[in-house]
This record gives sequence, C-alpha cells and structure tokens, in this order.
Amino acid sequence: MTGGRFITLEGGEGAGKTTQLSRLAQALAPLVPEVVTTREPGGSPGAEAIRGLLVAGGAERWDPRGEALLHAAARRDHLLRTVWPALARGAWVVCDRFADSTSAYQGGGHGLPQDELDALHAFVCGGFQPDLTVIFDLPVAVGLARAGRRGGGEDRYERMDPAFHQRLFDRYHAIASAFPERCRLIEADGAIEAVHARLWAVVLERFPELTERR
Repeated sequence: MTGGRFITLEGGEGAGKTTQLSRLAQALAPLVPEVVTTREPGGSPGAEAIRGLLVAGGAERWDPRGEALLHAAARRDHLLRTVWPALARGAWVVCDRFADSTSAYQGGGHGLPQDELDALHAFVCGGFQPDLTVIFDLPVAVGLARAGRRGGGEDRYERMDPAFHQRLFDRYHAIASAFPERCRLIEADGAIEAVHARLWAVVLERFPELTERR
C-alpha cells in the first residue's frame, strides 16, 4: 500500500468533521491523483450494515466490549473493501473517524482498558496507522448542542450522559499528546471557513509536497 495517503478526522459529537471532510476533499482534488472520502463506522457495504447497529437504538443497546467488537468488525471490512484498495492505487483517503474513535469512545467514554483496545486494533489492522490525524477540539456542551440540531436518527451516542462525553473529550486530548508525530489538535469553534483554514494549514504542514503542486 504505497503512493496514497490516509488522513483521519476525529472529535466528539457535533465537532463539524463531516462538513470539514467535504471541504478538505475539494481542496485536495486538484493536487492529488484521486480523493476518496469515507467514514466509520461504515464506508463499505458490510460496515454500513453494522453502522446501523451502533448509531441507532438505545444508549444501553450494547455493552462496551460488544460495542468495541462491532466497531472492529466494521473497520476490518472497511479497510479490506475501501481503504487499502484506494491507497494501493495511489488515492488520498480522507476518513471521518478511525481507530482513535474507539480509544476515545470505548476506552475513554466507556472505560475499557487501552491495552485491550490496542490488541484489538493490532488484530484488525496490523501495524496500519493514518498518515495524519486531525482532532477537532470543541467544548462538550457546544458539540452536543450542535449535534442535537442535526436530527436523522443516528443519535445513540449523542444521548449518552454528559460525563461520558467529557471523558472521551479528555481522551482525545491525551491521544493528541501521546502521538504528536501523527496527531494535530485544531480549534473547531467558529465559522466553517475559519476551521477549514486551520485544517488546511495542518495538512500543508504535514504534506509539504502539496504546496509544490499548487
């Protein structure tokens, strides 16, 4: 799997990742051979089927370990069917959530041991990691208020208690500190264009070859 790049966007509920993913893809399109946008859970037929089990229904629908296993099964199908083939043909893949979400939600939020989640990640992904992870930093209350206005029925995680969301917020900050070579934390509050400018600056810093192509 050489030639392409894998960029992941992370953050809590309502952080604006989906909007910024579209903006980033548009900015990358003239500069790289191909841009593939995708998401987790989801991004392939099998993973999309599992997504419905995870993002809808009651907050207590799954216990934390079962929830982590469902995310892992969806991730494996996503990698096999979408991400790895795209990277192999030289595409740049931009993904709304990846394994750091499991660390934040099932680890930070639900309290599963990180070493067990690391072992699960290794089992599913081997040594595969994103080339860049951008974490959208937004206060929990602001994010939940934004998310509450979205609608659409995929609100299982949004309905978990605020303490859960604060724990995952804290875990995202811990991830950014633990992996500075891969992760960048950006402020996600403010106008869409301002957040995009912050995101694009991080991408250009990480991939200076893009500046040469402009």
